[in-house]
Amino acid sequence: MRRTAASLFLIAGFAPFHLAGVASAQESLEVSSDNGAALIDQSTLPTAIELKGSRPQADPSVLPPAATTLPDSLESLHSPPSLALPNQPGQVRIRELRPLTLAEVEQLAEVNNPGLKAVAFQVQQAKSSLRAAIASWYPTLNLTANGLPQYLAGEQQTFVPDQEGTLTSSANSEISTANFAAQLNWNLIDPGRVPEIASARDTFERSRDSYLIALRDLRLSVSTAYYDLQRYDQKVNVGKQSVTASLISLRDARARYQAGVATKLEVLEAETQLARDQDILTGSINFQVRARRDLARIADLPQDVTPTAASPSQVVGTWQPSLQESIIAAYAFREELDQKILDISINNSNANAALSSVQPVLSIFNNFSTQRFQGQRGVAPPVNNDIYGWSAENTVGLSASWNIFDGGRARAQYRRNKQAADASAYEFADQRGKIRLQVEQSFFDLRANQETIRTTSREVLSQREALRLARLRFQAGVATQREVVDNQRDLTRAQLRYVDALVDYNITIAELRRYTGLDQVASCPSLDLPAEKSQSLSIEEFPIEPTPLIPACQASLLGSG
Repeated sequence: MRRTAASLFLIAGFAPFHLAGVASAQESLEVSSDNGAALIDQSTLPTAIELKGSRPQADPSVLPPAATTLPDSLESLHSPPSLALPNQPGQVRIRELRPLTLAEVEQLAEVNNPGLKAVAFQVQQAKSSLRAAIASWYPTLNLTANGLPQYLAGEQQTFVPDQEGTLTSSANSEISTANFAAQLNWNLIDPGRVPEIASARDTFERSRDSYLIALRDLRLSVSTAYYDLQRYDQKVNVGKQSVTASLISLRDARARYQAGVATKLEVLEAETQLARDQDILTGSINFQVRARRDLARIADLPQDVTPTAASPSQVVGTWQPSLQESIIAAYAFREELDQKILDISINNSNANAALSSVQPVLSIFNNFSTQRFQGQRGVAPPVNNDIYGWSAENTVGLSASWNIFDGGRARAQYRRNKQAADASAYEFADQRGKIRLQVEQSFFDLRANQETIRTTSREVLSQREALRLARLRFQAGVATQREVVDNQRDLTRAQLRYVDALVDYNITIAELRRYTGLDQVASCPSLDLPAEKSQSLSIEEFPIEPTPLIPACQASLLGSG
C-alpha cells in the first residue's frame, strides 16, 4: 500500500512546492517597481497599424497546416458523405470501439470535420470574389446579332380613283438580312474600381484568418474533448474501485453481523455507501459515453464507430513562459486582432467606393456593326432575288458620365462606412482586452490546478492510509462501520477531485497553447517506479454485478410509503 501511495504522488508530476510559490500568481498583479519607474504613459505604446500594418496578411506558416490525408491505420475512419442520412436503426448501431490517441483524433478531425471544410470553401468564395473585382481593370466586349438571318416578305397595293376608273399600283418586298454588332468598352477612369478591389482583397485576407482561427479552435476542441474523455475514463475506474471497496465493507459487515458482533445498523450503513458508489459509477459511465460521442461528432467518424481514449490521463508538462511573455505572444499571434484591422481597412475602402457614385467615369468605346441583305424592298413585281449587298460601320469615341447630385446618398453612405471603421477600432480594443483576459485566466487556472494536483494527491495518500487503518480497526472490533464508510467516502471524493485537477490542468495547457501560439511545455521527468507491482484491491476478486435497468416509476421507493 505504501508503494502505491508513493507512485500516485509521483504520477502527479510535481515535487512539493513551498507556500510562497502559491502567492506568485497574486504577486504578478501587483505594481512592478523593478526600475523605480512610474506608470507607463499609454499614449506612448505602439499602435497595431505600426506593428502589423494597415492591411495585415494571413501567415499560415505560424502553425502546421491541416492534415488532408489519413494513414492506412485510419483509412477506414473517413467521414461519411456530407448529405448521407441514415434511415435504419442498424445503420447507427455502434459496431466498433476504436482506441485512439490524441494525435490520431486531431488528424481525423482536420481531415473529416465538416465545419473546417465549410470555412475552407468560404476562403475559396472570397478568392473568387476578389478575382471578380480585379476584372474591372479589363475591357468588356459585347457581341449582338439581330437576325441570323431574318426574312421579310410583303406586298403593298395602292388604289387611286380617277374619271376613267380606279388606278391600282402594287409594290412587293422580299428580302433577307443578317445583322452583327460588336461593342468594346474600357473604363479609363473609374473612381470606384480601386476601393472595390481593395475591399475584396481585405475580405479575402479576413477569410484566410477565419480559417486559421477555425483550425486552431478545432484543435483546442479536440484536445478538450479528449481530455474530458480521459477524465470520465478515470472517474469510471474510481467508481469501480469504490464499488469494490463497498462490496468488501458490506461483506465484512454482514459477516460480523452473522457472528453477532455487529449490529444491523452497520450493515445498513455499508449498503448505503454501496448505493452511493454505484450511483457515482453510473453517473461516470453516463458522462463517459457522452464524451465518446462528442469526440466522434468533432472527428465526424462513421456512424457505427465510437472512439475511446487509448491512454490514461497524465500531466502533459510544465508551462515555461511567464504571464507577461504569454500576453505579448498572444497579441502577436492572434488573427482576431488582424481581422479587426482588416475591418477598418474594408470600411474605409467601402467609404471611398460610396463616394465614387458621384464622381465622373470616363470610358473609351469602339462599336462595330455590319449588315448583309439579299432581295428588294418596295419594288414593282417581280422581285429580283439576285440583288444583294452588305454594309459595315465602325465608331470609336470617348464617353463620360457624372452623377452630379444624388440627394446626398453617396455622402451619407461615406459617413456610415467611416463610422463603421471607427467602431471597428473600438472593437479592436475590446478584443485586445478579451485576449489578455483569456491568457490571464488560463494562466491563473494553471497555477491553481497545479496546486490542486499537489493537495489532492496528498489527500488521496492520506485517505488511502486512513481507510486501511479504519478497516483494520473495524476487523479488530475497536471501530464502527461508520468510520469505515466515512473514510471510504472521503477517499472517493479525493480521487475524483484529483482526476478533475489533473484533467483541468491539461486542458489549461491546451488553452494557453491556443491563445498564445507558444509550445514551450517542458515534459515531465521519467518516473522511478518500483519494480514490483504493489498490492491493491482487485476488482476481479469482487466482481461488480450488472444491475437491470428499472424504469424510474418502478425504481422509486420514496412514494411507496
